[in-house]
Amino acid sequence: MNQKILLAGATGVIGRALAPLLVEAGYTVFGTTRRAPRAAELEKLGVVPVLVDVFDAPALHDAVERIGPASVIHQLTDLPAGLPPEKMAQAVVANARIRDEGTRNLVAAAVAAGATKFVAQSIAWAYREGAMPYHETQPLDTEAAGARRVSVDGVVSLERQVLEAPLTGTVLRYGQLYGPRTGTDEPRGASPVHVEAAACAALLALERSTGGIFNIAEETGTVSTQKASRELSWSPAMRGSLSGAAR
Repeated sequence: MNQKILLAGATGVIGRALAPLLVEAGYTVFGTTRRAPRAAELEKLGVVPVLVDVFDAPALHDAVERIGPASVIHQLTDLPAGLPPEKMAQAVVANARIRDEGTRNLVAAAVAAGATKFVAQSIAWAYREGAMPYHETQPLDTEAAGARRVSVDGVVSLERQVLEAPLTGTVLRYGQLYGPRTGTDEPRGASPVHVEAAACAALLALERSTGGIFNIAEETGTVSTQKASRELSWSPAMRGSLSGAAR
């Protein structure tokens, strides 16, 4: 395989776990970062570094057009390491901007470059209160207030843009991450998911999804992951390599 993949947010928590999976699967991976010193990290992972800011739409457009990826995977976030409470108010706003404006620029660049697939990171804890476990068809909490409203609005914008784009768009609603580089080694939150299982879901979505939304979390009774199990053959127990999985 020599298919080109653009991994936006390649040095992020999921991006670092996902990049080796993509390389092992035979893809030629181009990974974005805003920070030049991180280019060496990507090269060690077998990834071609792309130094670009998602908010610089013209530069992003030019970079993606030069690469000409078949698919784009959006793992961009703007969150502080370990999610310290004193930094979260500012982080929520910055992350919502990534989901809104950043996604808009990335989708536009992907479409212009001729990409046919787009996989994006979302969250599994934005559902409106209701019957559990939450399924992908249930409404998001668009009537929330305060910081939660800011976050949910960003999620709604990201998901709409990805699903309405003229390509095969897939949204992965991840639970609360734990594992390497997440700041915690133990499950946390109502719908946790190990970062390596989250990365496996992105690879499976790339290869098996025909579009749509998938909950990606452990089965705690909060969200249902039956759709991901049925259509992607994903399991929350997945870790590391998928070399044994049928493709």
